[in-house]
Amino acid sequence: MDLRCFSLLLFLGFPPISALGSVARTDEDFTEELLLKPLPDRKVISHFHFETSAPHTSVYGRHHRIFPKAVYQLVHKFRIREIELSFTQGRWNYERWGGFDALSSQNAKPPGVELWASFDVPPDEVDLTWMNLTHALSGLFCASINFLESSTAYSAPQLVPRFNLSGIRYGSLPREAVCTENLTPWLKLLPCRDKAGLAAILDRPSIYKGFYHSQRLHLVSSEFGPNEGVGAGIILVQTLTTVLQPDFQRTDEISLQPSWSISSIFGRKIPGQCAPARLSNVFLELEKGLVVELEKLGLEHVNTKGLSKNPIFELSGTPDRLVGEVSQKSSVFYEFNVNKYAVDDPLDLGIAWKLPMVWSCLLAPFHATRFLMGSGNERGSIAISLRSLHSNLGLSSSDFESSPLGNHGCTVRVVIFQVVPWYVKVYYHTLKIFIDGKSYAPSDVIEKMHVSPSEDKLSPGMMEIMFKLPCDVRSATIIVDFDKGFLHIDEYPPDANQGFDIPSAIVSFPDFHASVYLTDKSLSNESLLLFRFQEKNHVQSYTEVLLVPLTTPDFSMPYNVITFTCTVLALYFGSLLNVLRRRVGEEERFLKSEAALKPGLLPKLLTKLSSKLRRRSPESPQPPSSSPPSSSSFVSLRLLLKVILVAVLAIVWHYYLNDN
Repeated sequence: MDLRCFSLLLFLGFPPISALGSVARTDEDFTEELLLKPLPDRKVISHFHFETSAPHTSVYGRHHRIFPKAVYQLVHKFRIREIELSFTQGRWNYERWGGFDALSSQNAKPPGVELWASFDVPPDEVDLTWMNLTHALSGLFCASINFLESSTAYSAPQLVPRFNLSGIRYGSLPREAVCTENLTPWLKLLPCRDKAGLAAILDRPSIYKGFYHSQRLHLVSSEFGPNEGVGAGIILVQTLTTVLQPDFQRTDEISLQPSWSISSIFGRKIPGQCAPARLSNVFLELEKGLVVELEKLGLEHVNTKGLSKNPIFELSGTPDRLVGEVSQKSSVFYEFNVNKYAVDDPLDLGIAWKLPMVWSCLLAPFHATRFLMGSGNERGSIAISLRSLHSNLGLSSSDFESSPLGNHGCTVRVVIFQVVPWYVKVYYHTLKIFIDGKSYAPSDVIEKMHVSPSEDKLSPGMMEIMFKLPCDVRSATIIVDFDKGFLHIDEYPPDANQGFDIPSAIVSFPDFHASVYLTDKSLSNESLLLFRFQEKNHVQSYTEVLLVPLTTPDFSMPYNVITFTCTVLALYFGSLLNVLRRRVGEEERFLKSEAALKPGLLPKLLTKLSSKLRRRSPESPQPPSSSPPSSSSFVSLRLLLKVILVAVLAIVWHYYLNDN
């Protein structure tokens, strides 16, 4: 079977794996890697990293064997320099899962859909290109990304370090639901899809029952612009980050970390690598806080030979390599090569804990939260609070003294980027800043500020602030007031009473970078996952999505008006037509025929019997000739009353319409 697969690959035009590695710069390349990391709150992070690259079109041509054709066409049709699209379900917990590592800085995304792109087109064509791109991505990923085409849904940031590009547009949909319809097109961009390789263990129920799930697509192209023809051509990075809860026995100790394996988390084992993949690895990371606790328990150096005799934890397999960082008491990576495994002998990496372990993750310099202030449906305030966590970063007073600015001159720069819909009318002149509970003038704290006021039904409001805080600050709060606008009844969503979403704000720290510095430089050249971790990524975090209640009309009132109007009109026209179409002569003849009919024998006997019981004679029947006049007068009177009633209703309805 292996010989047949190899022959089939040669027939299809795939070069051998070694050849792919040797000509990575002049040929297409694909790598797949998986990172597993236990968390302090008894959960596990699984991070899938797939990277596909294609050389420049001028060198390689327009036809590809590995690189997805749909993505290549998007790049050239819309002249994309860089783009990132993410689908996220859940919210990243920065206090328990970390906020100062390379994984969280790159892959912690806001709930819903986030899209930003940079184009190599004239400035007056950027908006039109963005609109067409959203429609194309909406059809490609089966999502409502086309809602970002409206000018009220996107903006152009300038101060955020990550968005320091020309021709950039940014938009997000916080309420977009993420499901398998979005994951399936994402997997189709892989050479083996989910039929082989690391993607084969992606079990849908296991993924979507987790606490956090984010699939990301990041593309960088040097096909256009000043860097045309320089670099690697087009690089497509696909990542899938999940936070799952392993199954554990209730009889286990509460303080003991749950034992888990790949099969227990995803329900499947890794059957081997994808055939076109040049590299296929699985990494198990022990982060810095866990390594420190292990050293306290006497486990100073964990090497591949001593894993089976480890008194603290036990791995289900033997790693091929152990890689650590340059600094002591830092993260440790255990590498497992997937190319050694096959369908008959799959990889099922797992860890079993023998002793209770408690540790903490690396946290960002500040923990950012956002909330609403005020009450009522007329006005309110948006507050962004920053709580210092630099005790976890080791920023002590000695660090302040070693700063060029000194202890009192040491500052930390913070950039806040916030977009609000047009119906939330923010008054930026009401900006107030509080540091450690003390009010400061904005000019004393803010270095740069870029504000774009909202326009009704045309563009959202955008606020970018770069300000500096003292290094020893404990808390800082930014407050800005706003008024709630009114929408047309056609602009309300189906669930308007639930409220309206304000997308997450981005809080960046330009002075801090989350990077990994490995001792083995050759591994970073081989593993693109670790190579991305070694890049200088700005530390940033996303705040909560705000739910703003707006004044909503009574949506049942149109129904009530329609039913009331229809009822009145039916009574009016029905009565009028009944009067106009009625014939008096026919009614008189009908009454005469009824009076002419004599009662039967049985009714007569009953009448006589009742009169005898009451001791009075039965009433003599009236002659037939006297009945018609009385009945005719009664019919005429009833007819006259109906006409008068219809006329009164018509007059009332006429005056009611004039008053309205």
